[in-house]
Amino acid sequence: MKRQVLFLFFFCVDFVIGQVSYSIPEEMAKGSLVGNIAQDLGLDVKRLRFGKARIYTGDSVEYIELNRERGVLLIKEKIDREALCRQTTPCALHFQITLENPLELFPVTVEITDINDNAPVFQKEERRFEISESAVIGSKFMLEKAMDPDIGLNGLQRYTLKPTDNFALKLHSQSDGSKKVEMVLQKPLDREKQEHISLVLTAEDGGEPQMTGTMQIHVAVLDANDNAPVFSKPVYKASIAENSPIGTLITKVSASDADKGTNGEVTYVIANSMDSVSKLFHIDNKGDLILDSVLDYEKEKNYHIDIEAMDLGGLSDSSKIIIDIIDVNDNSPIVNMISTSGSVPEDSALKTVIALMSVNDPDSDTNGKVQCLINENIPFEIKPTSNNFYSLVTDSDLDRERASEYNITVTCSDEGVPSLSSSVTLTLQISDVNDNAPVFDRSSYEASIVENNTPGLSIFTVRARDADWKQNARVSYILEDSSVNGVPVSSYVSVSADSGVINAVRSFDYEQIKDFQFRVRAQDGGSPPLSSNVTVRMLIQDQNDNPPQVLYPVQTGGSVVAEMVPRAADVGYLVTKVVAVDVDSGQNAWLYKLQRATDRALFEVGSQNGEIRTIRQVSDKDAVKQRLTVIVEDNGQPSRSATVIVNVAVADSFPEVLSEFTDFTQDKEYNDNLTFYLVLALAVVSFLFITCLVVIISVKIYRWRQSRILYHSSLPVIPYYPPRYSDTLGTGTLQHVYNYEVCRTTDSRKSDCKFGRGGSQNVLIMDPSSTGTMQRIQSEKSILDEPDSPLEVRIQ
Repeated sequence: MKRQVLFLFFFCVDFVIGQVSYSIPEEMAKGSLVGNIAQDLGLDVKRLRFGKARIYTGDSVEYIELNRERGVLLIKEKIDREALCRQTTPCALHFQITLENPLELFPVTVEITDINDNAPVFQKEERRFEISESAVIGSKFMLEKAMDPDIGLNGLQRYTLKPTDNFALKLHSQSDGSKKVEMVLQKPLDREKQEHISLVLTAEDGGEPQMTGTMQIHVAVLDANDNAPVFSKPVYKASIAENSPIGTLITKVSASDADKGTNGEVTYVIANSMDSVSKLFHIDNKGDLILDSVLDYEKEKNYHIDIEAMDLGGLSDSSKIIIDIIDVNDNSPIVNMISTSGSVPEDSALKTVIALMSVNDPDSDTNGKVQCLINENIPFEIKPTSNNFYSLVTDSDLDRERASEYNITVTCSDEGVPSLSSSVTLTLQISDVNDNAPVFDRSSYEASIVENNTPGLSIFTVRARDADWKQNARVSYILEDSSVNGVPVSSYVSVSADSGVINAVRSFDYEQIKDFQFRVRAQDGGSPPLSSNVTVRMLIQDQNDNPPQVLYPVQTGGSVVAEMVPRAADVGYLVTKVVAVDVDSGQNAWLYKLQRATDRALFEVGSQNGEIRTIRQVSDKDAVKQRLTVIVEDNGQPSRSATVIVNVAVADSFPEVLSEFTDFTQDKEYNDNLTFYLVLALAVVSFLFITCLVVIISVKIYRWRQSRILYHSSLPVIPYYPPRYSDTLGTGTLQHVYNYEVCRTTDSRKSDCKFGRGGSQNVLIMDPSSTGTMQRIQSEKSILDEPDSPLEVRIQ
């Protein structure tokens, strides 16, 4: 069995100085207690359990096991000291106990003491000699040694030979500590008296109880061979390389016999045939020692061989051959990982230990000296910590985003010629640390959305990437608190936390807000989390969702507004001008069209300016009451339009048209009836009387507000009033300047029109309920002069 003894002198930062030793007898039963290792090392049992304590024996058989729950060492396999150490003393097991978190190493030595469990044994149960009667007193006869695997007092102590009539036992100490056993003739033999002699050789040990072994010796007495062989040297020495092939001649021995003839013929034998050397070597009759098997320096460094030279008469002599084995570099270094870390965080400190290893080369001298290196361009280094132990540590900063995994190859080479090497590869994962904030793919964003969008519409997506891993790289998007025109931005848009999709919360109106901006924060899932911000500018795109609105002429709910055209009006006479505005952007040009007219051959509308002019000479045959329907269209897609009705009175004076214009209210009454029926239909559908009341009240308020739109319009335009035309050339369409006052009540359908002095009127406003007003105009001129009239509008 191969065995390895480690001597630990010192350890570095991660090793513990000291050594624990135990002594136990061999052959202890499996599960027997060796010692309380936790107590002897001064460790808590929890440290053994949570530190994943284990026994490291290298490539040796593990006879001892560690019970981490109790903190004790137990017998794992029954130990036979003789099989483990043979005759070597002391016999000990050397191993290490390793702990993790932090990494620690504790050397332990368990000495195996011998018990008397083996009796002395002879290889053969009997031995036969043929001894000539002429053998002289003092003749020696080599006897086989008994073998006792035990040591010390339990080993072989003495031999006894019985009976002792003719022979005595003589022991000789040898250089290897063993005893050479010889049977010495002390009384001449007489074949005629005793032809056969039987002796018993007993080998005894010193154990308690004592154990013995015996061998029967049979002596046949022969005639006349009175000279024994004699070796030329008492000890022969030789050496051989361990890689020598089988059949190699190791050395040659010789012994001479003074007898002649067959009595002088000498044969050679290996005396210690019971030992393993009998399987490795043999000696022929010429005295040549030949190699029979493969040698291994690492198993045995030298051999002691007892040889015997014997003649045919049974006389013999003995000698010894000492063979030294020469080491050859035939073993590569053995690299054993004691403890490794599968992963380390990227923020690990310098010199963090990631692996402990032992390196052994069974070869001797320079063949066994080892140097270890790791592959280049990696942030690690290998450091020797003690005899045959190395630690792998970090020597620079780690960055998972640059390299998430390292394959570290440790190569150990000896100094033999040629050099032999071994390598082992360790895969190390670099675990992530949240050291990178999310980064948006743009420094700022700009997006647009068309107004009147559907709430919940996805507008666009912001993207941020995090160089970290897993949870540390999981990005969430958060809308930062801010306000737009005093309203929280969260009421305008929302951000999906997972995808970064920005959705519209409400429907936008370009006429109310044209653009706004907000900030989105990207935050990772690390602890603590890291974040970054980006500004998003939102542009609202206009949509043609508003029709043109007519500013002039004003469409009142209860009065009829008419433009007067004298019958003497010439071609191109400016009757009035339709003024409109559109709140949408970009649609600044409108087209005016005359949709319907009482007499289409009399008037035309300027498509670009909205001016209504006569296209022929007004005649007496033309009706006094002229009704024009003008459509104002914008340029949007799709196009939107508004319709305005212009009433024109063809007359030279007001009294001439009073009776005619009372009929203008009929259309209004028709519209009122239509509205009533629509409201009534809605009331029937809803089945709620109260809703009907609210609608009627709303219609009333709406009509009242429409009557005041001229004064309270919120449209971003400047109201247009027909210009003042002079009559300097005598061809103007409006020959005089008229001033008029409109006295309005809260009910716009009940109003009075009063005309001022010093001019003629070009706009006629009629109210169905005040048809008698014109009859009282002349008698109430004093009222027109009052400065405190409720409402006065002057058009020049």
